[in-house]
Amino acid sequence: MSLVNLISAIGNNASIYPLIVRDCGIENPVKIGMTYNQNLKVSKQMANNAFRERTIDEYGSSIVWLGGIPLMNSICDWGMRKLGFDPKVNINLLKEEGEQGLKYNIDKFKKYAPEEVKSLEKVLQNKSKYQKLLAGKFVLSTTIPIMLMGYILPKSNFALTAKLKKRQEAVKPLVEDTMRAERKYQLPSKDKISPSFKGIASSLANMSTVNKMAVTDGGLTIGRVATARNKYEKMENGFKMTMMMFLNFVAPIWIAKGLDGLSGKLFNTNVNLDPMLMNDKNFVKSIKEGTLEIPRGNYIDYLDKNPNSQISKLCEKYCGVKYLKNRVRDPRVYIDEKRIEKFLAEVERFAKEAKVSGNIDNYANKALRVKSANILANVGISSILLAVALPKLTFVLRKKVTGSDAEPGLK
Repeated sequence: MSLVNLISAIGNNASIYPLIVRDCGIENPVKIGMTYNQNLKVSKQMANNAFRERTIDEYGSSIVWLGGIPLMNSICDWGMRKLGFDPKVNINLLKEEGEQGLKYNIDKFKKYAPEEVKSLEKVLQNKSKYQKLLAGKFVLSTTIPIMLMGYILPKSNFALTAKLKKRQEAVKPLVEDTMRAERKYQLPSKDKISPSFKGIASSLANMSTVNKMAVTDGGLTIGRVATARNKYEKMENGFKMTMMMFLNFVAPIWIAKGLDGLSGKLFNTNVNLDPMLMNDKNFVKSIKEGTLEIPRGNYIDYLDKNPNSQISKLCEKYCGVKYLKNRVRDPRVYIDEKRIEKFLAEVERFAKEAKVSGNIDNYANKALRVKSANILANVGISSILLAVALPKLTFVLRKKVTGSDAEPGLK
């Protein structure tokens, strides 16, 4: 993957890529380290327990959220195919609106996409059953990961802590006796005997487990609050996870709009397109040659009549339009005409402003640099808010409410 493609991926706030970068690459290690240092103010044992719990919690959630939902989707899709249904048929086609719908697409594509039309006919004959299957897919794909992250993982994590704390309490007298003996019979440093309690401390320090963390949703927040060990932990989990949802899903969009808007004013450059498109030499060439033809309305008809046009290929890449191998539009896919209209309006605006600039190549390169900088700045700002500002605020509130620096559930 090229650098531009990578920047494009992490700049797409509708995908999981910026979440992976922020949470797994930046937020998790910083938060785990801050948690350890905060609890170290109480004791080394408290810090070790908090470190282990936070590591398992953060990284364990990531494995479930990032891998569990796609896995459940795949399993449900397999089950639907076994029942004779094609999960690629978009449910919006049941509405029969305008120039797309089950009946409309069946009649239009019967000669050009016979296999896909059979999938549409199966759904048309079993609308109610298909809708129930899709509803079941949604429930299974979300409920099972939420149960794993919100209930099973924290309960298991707490049980592990309780088990280890019993062991820690059991060995505490031995450790204290050994420390007293060491102080009483201390020998010169050159001949100093290694005390036996170091092996015990080493064993306790190696009990950490590293997994993956993910962004929680409403169901996960409810689960974490419900499984909390006391009222203070419930309050802290509710506040922390609600803020995490905001900082992961809402704040990056606001930051992106603010940065792009500010850049437009400061640099007089349109940066609303995807970096990959700004870096597309054929796209820039078509602007210079004046061959970029933007259709006016009736986008579905244009896509069907001009499958190999530059605009159709751009809509395929950036607007969710799908074509079959024979370049016939996939009749199972719903076309979001408003999305296409908005995208093409930005393309046309970019082309006009690039021409007015006097040097189209320089304008495109400048826009690419500014957009890339905005994306990286967005990742940096949102990561700092998540990894530093939110934990710091949580620690301050914890101290005010509980009067302690220790994790509320470990007290």
